[in-house]
Amino acid sequence: MITLYSKATSNGRKASIMLEESGLEYTVRPMALEKKEQKEDWYLKINPNGRVPCIVDDDGPGGETVSVFESGAILQYLAEKSGKFLPKDGAGRIEVINWLYFAAGHITHTGLCVHWQVRNRDTGKEHAHLDMWQEENNRVYGVLDRGLEGRDYLAGELSIADFAAYPWIYRYDMQEIDLDLYPNVQAWLKRIGERPAVIRGLQIPPRDDDF
Repeated sequence: MITLYSKATSNGRKASIMLEESGLEYTVRPMALEKKEQKEDWYLKINPNGRVPCIVDDDGPGGETVSVFESGAILQYLAEKSGKFLPKDGAGRIEVINWLYFAAGHITHTGLCVHWQVRNRDTGKEHAHLDMWQEENNRVYGVLDRGLEGRDYLAGELSIADFAAYPWIYRYDMQEIDLDLYPNVQAWLKRIGERPAVIRGLQIPPRDDDF
């Protein structure tokens, strides 16, 4: 059994969407981030980085229990375990890995910085770098738009790269992105967002507030 330790944040949603899409059996352990539960000793033993998401698989390689942290690593692990959304070899696998790392690095980091600066601005705190991060975020959207030219999905076929990118691009409104400037991203966002497993994954674990 796989246990998902998470909250429905942009990074947490990467793992829950993939679990829903893969069909693997799992259970959810919601994390109380507001209480800093992710920094408690018991959790740091399975995820030394003290963040979400993290998974523990009681039936890992060789039947051993393994923990996997970092959302990109989780997506790759689940893809290899399920045999879905990541080609086993060849150029197709390389293309998925390219976009997976782009999502884990540029999309996630830039989106996070914009979210943080927007929250600071809206609560009257220092946000001097907001313009810089919004400029970089628009560059990232431009990269995505070029990558999606003539494609339905980032790597051609639906893959873990799409699941890594979607939960941050899904928040384009908070990032104050004019999505009309990126028609390929706009079409891709709609295409991914209509998938039943994605809709379910966005609400795992359920939360009432918005992030």
